[in-house]
Amino acid sequence: MNITISRLALWLSALALPVAVAGLLAGNAALAKVALLAGVVLLAVGLRSIPSLRSLAFTAWILAAVAAGMLFPAAVLQPGGINMKNPWLILIVVQSVMFGMGTQMSLSDFSGVLRMPWPVAIGFVAQFAIMPLTGWGLTRVFEFPPEIAAGVILIGCCPSGLASNVMSCLARANLPLAVTITACTTTAAPLMTPLLMKLLAGELVEVSFAKMMIDTIEIMLAPLVAAFLHDWLKTASPRGHRVVQLLAIVSGAVLLAYAVGGWNWMNANLTIGGLNAARVVGFACAAILAGLAWHRLAAAYPKLVDWMPLVSMSGIIFFTAVTTAAGREDLLVSGPLLFLAAVLHNGVGYLLGYWLARVAQLDPKSCRTVSFEVGMQNGGMGSGLAASMGKLSTMGLASAVFSPWMNISGSLLAYWWRRQTAPEQE
Repeated sequence: MNITISRLALWLSALALPVAVAGLLAGNAALAKVALLAGVVLLAVGLRSIPSLRSLAFTAWILAAVAAGMLFPAAVLQPGGINMKNPWLILIVVQSVMFGMGTQMSLSDFSGVLRMPWPVAIGFVAQFAIMPLTGWGLTRVFEFPPEIAAGVILIGCCPSGLASNVMSCLARANLPLAVTITACTTTAAPLMTPLLMKLLAGELVEVSFAKMMIDTIEIMLAPLVAAFLHDWLKTASPRGHRVVQLLAIVSGAVLLAYAVGGWNWMNANLTIGGLNAARVVGFACAAILAGLAWHRLAAAYPKLVDWMPLVSMSGIIFFTAVTTAAGREDLLVSGPLLFLAAVLHNGVGYLLGYWLARVAQLDPKSCRTVSFEVGMQNGGMGSGLAASMGKLSTMGLASAVFSPWMNISGSLLAYWWRRQTAPEQE
């Protein structure tokens, strides 16, 4: 974006607050709301003009999404008569977020397990032990309604995301370790997240281990499989390409059979277990087709790859706005306590993750990496799972509140650590 436009937006954002205050004093609530929202949006645009604060632009967009959901809930939930809470729309958006995340990863990321098994094991265990238990403990301290409390535990049971990798890069920490831990915790999420939710949140909401596992596979694993297939095809042999093409033909035939009546037949004749298996097969077929299609599209239009992080970020902003709008009334009651819980949850993750790594005798850079990987969770996954359970407006609130704070705190911690380390020489 043109730097002049960004600077102008930054100046205009400073004028928005006085306009909002003037609107309130004049009894013009509509003007105050528009000015406040415009101010946050302009701030998000304007931060791009300040190199030292550029990484906070995404956080500002998240705050703009929260402001939109709180100030104009009806417009966010029903723009032009379109239902933004439609389950299929939400599924498509969350899968787009995960696919965009997957395109920034590669199969080679898993090779770090062989190079540094002990640090990866420390990060993996810390992620799935510290954060779920911390979330569970906070629900015992704060008297949240059951579904909101379950959402706090849910965000703690989610793996780390790409944001933690970015923070490790900014902090000059061990970036290869960060990428490997993210890859491992993300692929383990279909098993670990439902298991931990069943154990820790089963008394708050009904948690079906099998259903949540299938939902997690659909939300996370299928898009990642598509992205990893694209990555593999970059270096695959001609024979490998032919095999994938044959699988794509079979996958297309399976999905066509589902569409023309096969799914209705299975729904009427199969058990729950059989239907779950059929869902996994269907999404596996879709992942193969999507991976092959994206590989060819990216080869024809390489610049599309550069847009995928933007797709992921846009999806997270979408979830934040919709979740905030849907749960606005609950946020007005529980919002301050949820924010306090976010600060504590995040801080405990950074602190215990760092010191557990120190006790395990990891080097300082790896300790910083583990701290980020433990303290920062995948908020998009939390929103997606809450939506799949039909509880986006309650269980999804924790993800909507925790995500902005994680980005702010992670950026501040990364910059502080960065100042403590001299730049490495090439």
